[in-house]
Formats: sequence, structure tokens, C-alpha cells
Amino acid sequence: MTQRLNYVEQSTAYFKHLVAFSTALNDSAIEEGLRHLVEIRASQLNACALCVDMHIKQATLHRERALRLHHLAIWRESPLFSSRERAALAWTEVLTKLPEHGVPDELFEQVRTQLSEKEVSDLTFIVMSINAWNRANVAFKTVPGAFDAAFGLDKAQLL
Repeated sequence: MTQRLNYVEQSTAYFKHLVAFSTALNDSAIEEGLRHLVEIRASQLNACALCVDMHIKQATLHRERALRLHHLAIWRESPLFSSRERAALAWTEVLTKLPEHGVPDELFEQVRTQLSEKEVSDLTFIVMSINAWNRANVAFKTVPGAFDAAFGLDKAQLL
């Protein structure tokens, strides 16, 4: 894969704002492990090679089990995810692939049984952030692993 253009260099100010926004989400009500799962799942749905690669490495560094990472694509059928994680993944999927008539009330109510209003709100911003990154990196074909050294992801030793 060859990168189409370097959007970091071309739109540096916007890139920095998106980094700041994404970094601020580290203080959200959603725990780090669940954030990783959400970021990976949205990136899978969007076919963002860079982000799938990056977030799997981050999750690995934070001791996420390999089998759960493999099962993320089949989370509905897998017994490895909690009800809370399932709710977050369902919310991630519906916001990533918005249905024609919006988010169903039934899904929102299901999610609310597992997450507080604050958590649903924070999760929504996390999904917004990863979808923004996915769109930029898919559009410009950013090469997987391109930021490993900068983010310390080479320590995941997944090559």
C-alpha cells in the first residue's frame, strides 16, 4: 500500500486539534480496555488498516487477551465479552454504520441498561473520534505501522 498524501503535513493544525480531542477522551468515563475494543471494532467496520493495526498493538500492550482480539469480529457469537462490552460494541457499530432511520430506541434502551448516561455520552465521543481517524487514514491510505515508533507500539512485538 502506498500512502496517497500526508494529511498530517498538509493539515497540521486540524491534525493537532484531532489529536487533542482524542487525547482528552483518555479521561472519559469509559475504561481503557473497553476503549481499545471500541476503537478496534469501528476500525474493522471501516476497513482502516492503520487503525486496526495500531489499536490491536495498543490493546496488546495493555494486556488484552489475544483470543478476545481475534473474537472481536464475531463478538455477538463469542462468550468472551461481558454484557457491558456487548452494549458498547453494539453502540459502536450502530454509530459507525448509521441506519437510514437513525439509532433505534430499542438499542439505546438496551445500551442504557449497561452504561450510565455519562458513559453513553462519552462512548459516543470516542466513536466519533475513531471514525474521524478512520476516514482520514482510509482516504489517504496511511500505511499500517507508520506511527509505531512514535507511539511506542513497536514494543508490542507483533511483527
